[in-house]
Amino acid sequence: MFTGIIQEVGRVREIKRGVQSVRISIEAPILISKISVGDSICTNGVCLTVTNKGKDTFQADATPETVRRTTLFELRTGDPVNLEPALTLKDFLGGHIVSGHVDGIGTIKRMWREENALWLSITTDAEIIRYIVEKGSVSVDGISLTIAKIAGESFDVSIIPHTAQQTTLALKKTGDHVNIECDMIGRYVAKFLNIDVERRPLDQVFDKDFLRNNGFI
Repeated sequence: MFTGIIQEVGRVREIKRGVQSVRISIEAPILISKISVGDSICTNGVCLTVTNKGKDTFQADATPETVRRTTLFELRTGDPVNLEPALTLKDFLGGHIVSGHVDGIGTIKRMWREENALWLSITTDAEIIRYIVEKGSVSVDGISLTIAKIAGESFDVSIIPHTAQQTTLALKKTGDHVNIECDMIGRYVAKFLNIDVERRPLDQVFDKDFLRNNGFI
């Protein structure tokens, strides 16, 4: 389990591709002393297991299922990656609950500046947008962000300078792909309440009629 608060921007030292799988070696000089073989490391939003550890690098494998749902196959030697070690019981939950189980890939369709903010507009599949709620949380390449606006099959996020500087977001450009993980609490709520999100997004489900009919108001 993770929080979406990036602790280091590592760098891909080596990547070996199978037909649909990946073995990746990542430089992480800041975090390496805290990493052990068998640990979970969130890498660009993907939960990976450390299989080997060197002086300043660690290795991890990604199966075909992980590769199909993420951008890992697109990585190249030298690429920066967002890193976060697994949450412990004594850590602060500074972002939101992130599992590292990516729902799918988004595409940056627009980037612009507004004073100190960096804005990103990201398009993704309709099945992912159904779980995106305005002012809710989303993980983009492992970064906990707040959704500012939803329009069709895209959503906008506003990035503060600190987040832009401490992650890979400032290095992105229009057309780049990113890993998207929806808020897991929203997914579980929809499942437990048996909500048909195939037909309506969550922000259209929880209206006053729903709250009244279920005794909330």
